[in-house]
Amino acid sequence: MGQNFLADPNLLDAIVRDSGVGPDDVVLEVGAGEGVLSERLATRVARLHTVEIDRGLEAALAPIAALPNVTLHWGDAVRLDLGALDPAPNAMVANLPYSVATPVILRTIAALPSIEAWTVMVQLEIAERFRAAPGNRTYGAPSAVAQLACEVELTRKVDPAVFKPRPRVDSAILRLRRTGPGADLATRELIRAAFAHRRKTLARSLEIAGLRGVPKPRAAARAALAEIGLPEDARAERLAPAQFAALSAILQRGNPPASGS
Repeated sequence: MGQNFLADPNLLDAIVRDSGVGPDDVVLEVGAGEGVLSERLATRVARLHTVEIDRGLEAALAPIAALPNVTLHWGDAVRLDLGALDPAPNAMVANLPYSVATPVILRTIAALPSIEAWTVMVQLEIAERFRAAPGNRTYGAPSAVAQLACEVELTRKVDPAVFKPRPRVDSAILRLRRTGPGADLATRELIRAAFAHRRKTLARSLEIAGLRGVPKPRAAARAALAEIGLPEDARAERLAPAQFAALSAILQRGNPPASGS
């Protein structure tokens, strides 16, 4: 399924060490692969939830699944019922499948408030995107959403030679530490809409993309931008994560949800 498995034991040990997980922790791993990271985690933590979609790896993972403190979940992590994980994880440590790394990170931030820290291997481009600052060309919706909930740090770059098969992209270990509950649904939708047409002004992008519950998003956005001290023609990449939260609060204040919704 296009997975790239870590083959360097020193790097595997470093990931576990960098994560800081210990005997009191419940860990979520997405992309168990051949179980080499799973095995290391299982020896250190109270409980490991590990997720794998490829049934072709069933034989390789059988020894891991048999461990008393491991629950192996077969399925797609993008669709997995995260709220059903019991006990709830307080950390995520994974060599993430690169094709789903961004949605998995964002989904776990929103759906698993119990998670306090993430230590994940991702494509270098994705790591740069998550840690990007406003005004940077890689700053976008994932940056703003993640940074509203977490401090984000790229801890080390990783050579393609440590994988099998060798990927055609560079990789990095990304660390996130939760600092707050993060963006609510309305704010996440606002951020996605704001960056949907990033060459246009934020107000125009909202008008094109639409914004649930805001009947005149262009005018409303211009007024809200002015209220937080930004020009009405500001583009999305200019706003810091906290400014998106403030903008969303103003728009929600002016357009409260209908009764019973």
